[in-house]
Amino acid sequence: MKTGFTLGLLLLTVTSLHAKGVYQTPEAFIQESFQGEPPVAKIIWLNKTLKKSMANILSHPYRSLRLRYWGKNQRTAWILNEIGKEKPITVGVVVQAGKLQQVTILAFRESRGDEVRYPAFTDQFQGAMLNKGGRLDKPIDGISGATLSVRAVEKITRIALLLHQQTPFANALTQ
Repeated sequence: MKTGFTLGLLLLTVTSLHAKGVYQTPEAFIQESFQGEPPVAKIIWLNKTLKKSMANILSHPYRSLRLRYWGKNQRTAWILNEIGKEKPITVGVVVQAGKLQQVTILAFRESRGDEVRYPAFTDQFQGAMLNKGGRLDKPIDGISGATLSVRAVEKITRIALLLHQQTPFANALTQ
């Protein structure tokens, strides 16, 4: 009995330590997103209306006045953070012609819920768009035990789609 308890405690500790990590650098994500030819970073200024829309999605105010993004043709790439349970999750999102093309967990700082980083979860976002209500137009399956991480990633994807609509790349054919 004592050995089983010790083994369980050891597994819990190892699992908690394993969950945290940097899986891809922002620079590598941007390079990959534009096939090794990334455009110059651009800035989007967040006006009151946009900040209000973002706050509605996040369920808390967004404090920054501006965000950096990369855009080319009808594609934008975003690196955004959202709190899972207690710590930020850094997510890279690529939007192509108003649809999610790629969602990548760049860094995960929580002790649990890192299952959101696997393609089995992130791939289901591909092709999703915002509906008129500001929600994703397709259902996203959750992960048992990672509910807050799943919600954080879903919020980030909605923010990236919203922000993409505000850029000159939302309707541009070439730039």
